[in-house]
Amino acid sequence: MGEGQLDVAEEDLSSLNTLDAELEAAIESGDEAAFRAALHALLDNVRKVGRPLPADSLEPSGLILPPADAHIDEVRSMLGDEGLIPD
Repeated sequence: MGEGQLDVAEEDLSSLNTLDAELEAAIESGDEAAFRAALHALLDNVRKVGRPLPADSLEPSGLILPPADAHIDEVRSMLGDEGLIPD
């Protein structure tokens, strides 16, 4: 996301995984509009539920999300077996 680190609680991962699955489906279909909407929904939700860490924090990152203006092929290359957000 390029916005620093956020701490996301375990209980929020289920809703993020649902949005991640929608993003994966949009990528698989090649639907640019659906991809853009799904990416923005995922990033917006992470910002909503995530607690910002201090800028000088050195916490290890559990996952790295693409920026909002990422290209569909760029995000496709970031997907692992479990999407961007592992179960």
